[in-house]
Amino acid sequence: MSSLSYTIREMKIEDYPEIYRLWMGIKGFGIRSIDDSKEGIERFIRRNPTTSIVAESDGQIVGTILCGHDGRRGCFYHVCVKEDFRKNGIGKAMAVAAMKALQEEKINKVCLIAFTDNEVGNQFWKRVGWTFREDLNYYDFTLNEENITRFNVWG
Repeated sequence: MSSLSYTIREMKIEDYPEIYRLWMGIKGFGIRSIDDSKEGIERFIRRNPTTSIVAESDGQIVGTILCGHDGRRGCFYHVCVKEDFRKNGIGKAMAVAAMKALQEEKINKVCLIAFTDNEVGNQFWKRVGWTFREDLNYYDFTLNEENITRFNVWG
């Protein structure tokens, strides 16, 4: 562990411009225009006001975990640490803070999604004891009128 000084705290919507810059600077990071817009993140934080986390070093945001739950299971999104701040325990400290926040809300399980080509992230999560699930498939569906109409007519 390095002697790098950092603090972990709850994410606030006022952090959005700096968070967005961080996300845009992470190689291979996926941003969606609606969900990751300021309005989308504000809606997420309003629904989950205590569980999303940022890491700061010298007044600069260097890491994030967008974390929320549905009342049953928590989920980590946008887990990242600025490249030149990695390997200092920041990712693990943010994850612990988010997990404790979920426990405070009586959530007993958390999941995350890591892109298959995210070697650094996948190695990290496996190394720190998260279970890689091979027994399920993950599906998503974009909610827009065209997709909902098409879904409704499929036999």
